[in-house]
Amino acid sequence: MIAHLLCILSYNFNTFVILNVYSKLTMFCTTNTLPMDLLLKQGSLKQEVESFCYQIVSESNDQKVGILQDEDEQLQPSVSKKSEGELSRVKFMSSSNKITFSKKPKRRKYDESYLSFGFTYFGNRDAPHAQCVLCKKILSNSSLAPSKLRRHLETKHAAYKDKDISFFKQHLDSPENNKPPTPKIVNTDNESATEASYNVSYHIALSGEAHTIGELLIKPCAKDVVMRMFDEQYSKKIDAVQLSNSTVARRIKDLAADIEEELVCRLKICDGFSLQLDESADVSGLAVLLVFVRYRFNKSIEEDLLLCESLQSNATGEEIFNCINGFMQRHEIEWEKCVDVCSDASRAMDGKIAEAVTLIKYVAPESTSSHCLLYRHALAVKIMPTTLKNVLDQAVQIINYIKARPHQSRLLKILCEEMGAQHTALLLNTEVRWLSRGKVLVRLFELRRELLVFMDSAFRLSDCLTNSSWLLRLAYLADIFTKLNEVNLSMQGKNVTVFTVFDKMSSLLRKLEFWASSVEEENFDCFPTLSDFLTEINSTVDKDICSAIVQHLRGLRSTLLKYFPVTNDNNAWVRNPFTVTVKPASLVARDYESLIDLTSDSQVKQNFSELSLNDFWSSLIQEYPSIARRAVRVLLPFATMHLCETGFSYYAATKTKYRKRLDAAPHMRIRLSNITPNIKRICDKKTQKHCSH
Repeated sequence: MIAHLLCILSYNFNTFVILNVYSKLTMFCTTNTLPMDLLLKQGSLKQEVESFCYQIVSESNDQKVGILQDEDEQLQPSVSKKSEGELSRVKFMSSSNKITFSKKPKRRKYDESYLSFGFTYFGNRDAPHAQCVLCKKILSNSSLAPSKLRRHLETKHAAYKDKDISFFKQHLDSPENNKPPTPKIVNTDNESATEASYNVSYHIALSGEAHTIGELLIKPCAKDVVMRMFDEQYSKKIDAVQLSNSTVARRIKDLAADIEEELVCRLKICDGFSLQLDESADVSGLAVLLVFVRYRFNKSIEEDLLLCESLQSNATGEEIFNCINGFMQRHEIEWEKCVDVCSDASRAMDGKIAEAVTLIKYVAPESTSSHCLLYRHALAVKIMPTTLKNVLDQAVQIINYIKARPHQSRLLKILCEEMGAQHTALLLNTEVRWLSRGKVLVRLFELRRELLVFMDSAFRLSDCLTNSSWLLRLAYLADIFTKLNEVNLSMQGKNVTVFTVFDKMSSLLRKLEFWASSVEEENFDCFPTLSDFLTEINSTVDKDICSAIVQHLRGLRSTLLKYFPVTNDNNAWVRNPFTVTVKPASLVARDYESLIDLTSDSQVKQNFSELSLNDFWSSLIQEYPSIARRAVRVLLPFATMHLCETGFSYYAATKTKYRKRLDAAPHMRIRLSNITPNIKRICDKKTQKHCSH
């Protein structure tokens, strides 16, 4: 203990003081007949030893003042105010058996003679900084020494080293020097680098690329471009932009949090919103829930991602509801504003999504539920006669026979290139991808000659390519599924309303009736692939094939009528308010009077022809609030699950098998939202603008 104490004292006292302390401590321990270490552990004698050490230090050097501090109490000996203000402080930490000494930092004073070296003072007179009157550079207080000031003058301003003090005084009194110095903003470059880092991270999240692309590709490319366009000095500033893997991940989370904050604020002030939800599994086996929201903001109806979370436990309907409800309660969003919930579960289904929708309708009594119209369409077109179904199945088997064998695919590609075919490969049929069926059948029919040469006679379905009846049915299936795919695609996209979908289905029903009538008259102009094939073989269609086609078309029409029943539309006034002549049953008298005023306004009528239906009614909220809010409430429900399907495609492309541990929720928030993050606001919130943060 004594050796440890003397080691600490050696940093602050001379050898004479140390020997004096050592001799007196030894005598003190001998008088008390106790070993030093045991003596210091005695609670009754501990304070006495500390006082004794303090007394020794005070007597040995009257320029040192000891302050004894214990874990439970602090002893401060009485010291004269004069010596206490002038001397350094010595701290004895008895609780850890350590004695530490700290000195006050030395503050230099400015002297008028320093002006002969070209320096004046800047800041507080008690602890000033040195400022050169020639270059205005500010040095620290420690530089207020004649040798350091002279060195600056001789190295930086060698031409003025022989000037006398009058020259510098005259320079100091000049009008330019009387202006207050403008402090340099040290954080300017760091703030710019931080903002640039956020911008690059935002684009990385939008593209769905790996975080490492910032440091491995973007940053080197940016340096090369700047170096070639400007010079090497500017390219070095690119190094301040932090784009490491962890930094980009933090930036993306900050951007997603800003978008979420903006979205929550919008939902709190909106009149109502509708939800669209679906659940799927990702590459790592987690159940991922996507929830989209549609709401009115300013003068338009917006669609954004509300929630993207993984369900850690059972992916039940109750768990899905708890996930959504937790988000609503955490951000204080009212369930009463929910007007509709769209899902892929029909009302007759007893699945987890249907259970979640039921729980949502319980907490939002005024909410309705709807089944995705794209799913209805996909289910309806699956029904077809047996003869056509057999042709479809055989076509898929022919495709799988080649696509399942890479060697066969390579040989087919070589053959197609030698024969000058338009395509060199077949397309794989996928039952989940509804739109693939039409493209698959068209590609198979276009490569029928090449396949006839390529197919081995041992394959049992090789004779189908020489059967004209089989090829006629294949040509019809390629045409009808191509037309159905066009209708399906027209119902997809953003801001699609129920009116848009039912208009498309009404048009399809009329076309089906027209196609069936044309086929009965043996007119196949509405089916281009079939018509061209008939011209090529110079033949006609058998009655059996015609009857199968007519049966399929009429059966398809009746099935679509079941999935899309024609009902009395009480909201027809929303689609076109200028055709309404009688009060709709869904409107009260006050709203109908407002509708009359609206339709009598010529400017509003002109806007109706120029704006979309969503934007038209949203723009009338201020002028006709009552009727416009009712119309917006009708337009808010989602018609399809297009956003969820698109969202899962982006999710699968972002979280691949090489990035299984990635938290893809912030990426989805940025990629699937229409809100642009406020990067300036994010940077202003950061208290530390260092480029590495």
